[in-house]
Amino acid sequence: MKTSEISGFYRLTPQERLNFLKEFAGLTEEEAKLLQNTGALPLEQANRMIENVVGATHLPLGIATNFIINEKEYLIPMAIEEPSVVAAASNAAKIAREKGGFLTESTPPVMIGQIQLTGVKDTRDAREKILGAKQEILKMANERDPVLVNLGGGAVDLEVRDIKTNLGPMMILHLLVDVRDAMGANVINTMCEGIAHFIEDMTGGKVFLRIVSNLAVHRLARAKAVFAAEALGGKDVVDGILQAYAFAAADPYRCATHNKGIMNGVIGVALATSNDTRALEAGAHAYAAVGGVYKPLSEWTRTAEGDLMGTVELPAALGIVGGATAVHPIAKVCRKILGVQSARELGEVMAAVGLANNLAAMRALATEGIQKGHLKLHAKNIATMAGAEGELVDIVAKRMIDEGKVSYDRATAILKEIEGKGSQG
Repeated sequence: MKTSEISGFYRLTPQERLNFLKEFAGLTEEEAKLLQNTGALPLEQANRMIENVVGATHLPLGIATNFIINEKEYLIPMAIEEPSVVAAASNAAKIAREKGGFLTESTPPVMIGQIQLTGVKDTRDAREKILGAKQEILKMANERDPVLVNLGGGAVDLEVRDIKTNLGPMMILHLLVDVRDAMGANVINTMCEGIAHFIEDMTGGKVFLRIVSNLAVHRLARAKAVFAAEALGGKDVVDGILQAYAFAAADPYRCATHNKGIMNGVIGVALATSNDTRALEAGAHAYAAVGGVYKPLSEWTRTAEGDLMGTVELPAALGIVGGATAVHPIAKVCRKILGVQSARELGEVMAAVGLANNLAAMRALATEGIQKGHLKLHAKNIATMAGAEGELVDIVAKRMIDEGKVSYDRATAILKEIEGKGSQG
């Protein structure tokens, strides 16, 4: 009888794990070889990055063109499986060029480390003690990472919050840390753990969690661009985009998809540079709801000249040093293509790409509908799933689009029809 309870699986080599997996899942030799194809990432290196490695997966890597950000030309690597996203970003960036491209800015790379303090009898007294010892606490935290301090970063401030929970009141300490060009989770967790006992001794409370917050409200990236009404398709298109924005601003069901369009661009760049996509997604959507109501990350208005202006602001918890960003071969190549010199610059690039994708999605929705661009590549994927290869992929896809019916069943039927004609000579 098969079981997923495997003692010492982590001790096995990747090949031994794969052999076990072949038997457990009934993988063919061909399927097993696919898992072993790790591309530019050596299997040995992948085995050091995460646990229980058996192979690697791959996403298409595309280049978004036409971007001018703060008067600098950029080619943007984007790793994503969704059709149209790269093309949409490129098209929006081309329109933005007419008005000078994207203007961006960012706040210093300050992240939040949270320390959960419970069982404090006198919270007012505890608050006074903690804030009174702020400099000592910051010094203690910075002793955990003198290299970061030498680079100009380190713990810079301390905040104390009181919250109510179903288990009673808690005091939450926020350790604010300038993490420079790192994402910062590891150093922040280390610092929080390093000062926890001191906080307990000072207050008589009990510390439980000591962990980074992915709601990086002090580490923001902003982008702005103006899109000429004529280039967008005229006044009616601008009206439609503003209607789409008003819908998102008023309705969380639409707003979730609106913000997802922004994150298409952000996460595409994050994956290409091996940044933590889960942290970026969590932080962005939490930031969208930080006022108690889920709102768009972007804002769209009409200029006095009748053009469309968009702005976006979102947390940018990412890095260009440490973690996978420093060891993944493709990530290093993508950073070279981008030419970014700091994590702040990378965050600003992501914000600009997010704004571009947001504009492109709303423009499509307000005019031809979102499916026209999607269907061209989607049809090719369906044709491939049905077994088409080479030029047959394009032929089957075009037939389905012309007929207005893109489905696996139709692709299979078309392919059989073509192959049948071929066999008849």
